[in-house]
Amino acid sequence: MEIRESAEKGTRFSIEEAHDADIGQNSVQKYNLQKNDNFILVVDNSKVELVLEDKLDREKQQIINLLLTASDGGSPQRSGTVVIHVTVLDANDNAPVFSQAIYKASLPENSALDTLVVTVSATDADDGLNGEVTYDFGHVSGENEKIFTIDRRKGEIRLIGTIDYEEASSFELRVKAKDGLGLTSYSKVIIDVTDVNDNAPMIFLQSLNSAIPENVPPGTEVGIINVQDRDSGNNGQLHCSVQENVPFKLVPSIKNYYSLVTTRQLDRELVSDYNITITATDEGSPPLSSSKSVQLSVSDINDNPPVFEEHSYSAYVTENNKPGSTLCSVTARDPDLRQNGTVIYSLLPGEVNGAPVSSYLSVNGDTGVIHAVRSFDYEQFRSFKVHVMARDNGSPPLSSNVTVSVFITDINDNSPQILYPAPEGNSFMTELVPKGAHGGSLVSKVIAVDADSGQNAWLSYHIDKSTDPGLFSIGLHSGEIRTLRDISESDSMKQNLIVAVKDNGQPSISATITLYLLISDNLAEVPELKDMNHDENNSKLTSYLIIALVCVSTFFLTFIIIILGVRFCHRRKPRLLFDGAVAIPGAYLPPNYAEVDGTGTLRSNYNYDAYLTTGSRTSDFKFVRSYNDNTLPADQTLRKTPTDFADVFGDSDRSPEQKQLKNDPLLEGNI
Repeated sequence: MEIRESAEKGTRFSIEEAHDADIGQNSVQKYNLQKNDNFILVVDNSKVELVLEDKLDREKQQIINLLLTASDGGSPQRSGTVVIHVTVLDANDNAPVFSQAIYKASLPENSALDTLVVTVSATDADDGLNGEVTYDFGHVSGENEKIFTIDRRKGEIRLIGTIDYEEASSFELRVKAKDGLGLTSYSKVIIDVTDVNDNAPMIFLQSLNSAIPENVPPGTEVGIINVQDRDSGNNGQLHCSVQENVPFKLVPSIKNYYSLVTTRQLDRELVSDYNITITATDEGSPPLSSSKSVQLSVSDINDNPPVFEEHSYSAYVTENNKPGSTLCSVTARDPDLRQNGTVIYSLLPGEVNGAPVSSYLSVNGDTGVIHAVRSFDYEQFRSFKVHVMARDNGSPPLSSNVTVSVFITDINDNSPQILYPAPEGNSFMTELVPKGAHGGSLVSKVIAVDADSGQNAWLSYHIDKSTDPGLFSIGLHSGEIRTLRDISESDSMKQNLIVAVKDNGQPSISATITLYLLISDNLAEVPELKDMNHDENNSKLTSYLIIALVCVSTFFLTFIIIILGVRFCHRRKPRLLFDGAVAIPGAYLPPNYAEVDGTGTLRSNYNYDAYLTTGSRTSDFKFVRSYNDNTLPADQTLRKTPTDFADVFGDSDRSPEQKQLKNDPLLEGNI
């Protein structure tokens, strides 16, 4: 050290503290300065200073050697000594002064070489050589000397080596400032290395189920993932995820561990294999990420029934088909694998028109081809439905059904049936055509039907043969027979028409009928029909007379029996009898009257209505209705007492009124 003699008593001179690689109690604990006449040692907060106790006198002593000892607190105690050579100079009483006692700097890891870290600055109040300051490092380790350098004139500390936050997060340097005459001062530089996101995350697959059954419930764990990042802070904070189009997600468990679980029901028939990409991303700026692919396969279970290609099937077969002919084919698909996807076809039990469905159709169990067992008739039934079942070979087996509608198409195998005029045995149908019929007049109509359908049932009418071809025509589709011209006197009274009814099938089938037409205003004019009409009228009249005779006889006997019974009752209780008459309105039948209705089989002048009482003391006989001008009016009532009835049927005494009634042949006949 060079100290000017102008130094004042009490002036302090800083010296570099001792350095001990040990730490704690084993580091430097105390200093000891060999006793001398001018200096004492002052240690304050690891700051070591020589304090001038007596002023220097260069003329007495130009060089002073001081022995300084530094001791640690270890056991055994270790110490180090240094000789301080003090050169007394002329008066340079100002040492360099740093602008900061401690300099702090921040440097990102992996910074480029020659990067300026920090600039230290110290000033000296002296002029000239005494005020020129130079910079240098104090005691530094060999490793730090390879990383940092200082400009002796400018005080710039620059980077000359590579720094890595993951190896060293901070550096501490001692910087010395010295003036031209040797005065020095010291400052501390602390350099913090900031972390740079220079390490990508790492993904480790701890466990994985390579085959997953498709019926596992959502939330099933299929693997465990571990992620790591060497960076710190936000650069080491990680997020893991999988792509969005897969039914899996990552669920955090413990630190940096994730569980790979399912999010929904899996379906092997839709997706049988999954390529899952796991991505880990840190929170650095810019963020770094890494990915890892995981292969997962889904194993099959029998969870799909066979599905028919169509919702329903329709089969068309021509009637009179051959047994064993193919109607249609049904097809069902099962997306499951192996035996779970093998399909077998069968007919479900049922009836068609009261017969088992198996008597109509059969189905091939392997191919689904449906065959006809019998021949079909369109006129018996036109369609029917059956149900076909498709079943797989899984355990348990699954099945589905489909409806097959069978439509029987018509062929022209039925001839037209003529409904009118209806040919019945040997009888014939005769139509009467008025003599005054004009052209276009409707004479008759042929009505026919065909059991076939479609164009096979389209009927057309034709006159194959006629007595007078130019007199009558028939509507092609209506069957109406009309006159082509006015009827003349020269036309034959009897006209015969042979009408053919044809269908529109291929080949066409027809039926014929013969119509008999009579040109006359009255059937009686036809000689051939007079005798037949007369015989018919006589036969009918004879039948009517027989029926009338039986009815009158029965009624008369019943009436006699009733009169005799009434007379017998009146003789036993004569006081109960009294004269009276009850007029019965023509439109009213009293409740205590019983009707004995006429049979209506007699000729009109013999028909009458009679009402007899069932419990009254008088008997009334009333002509309720008049059938011709010779009968009594409807409001005339004959009043008779029981005595009068007795006189009629046996007594010889008659009143004048009774005698008049008996002498009247009309009344007597009606009675």
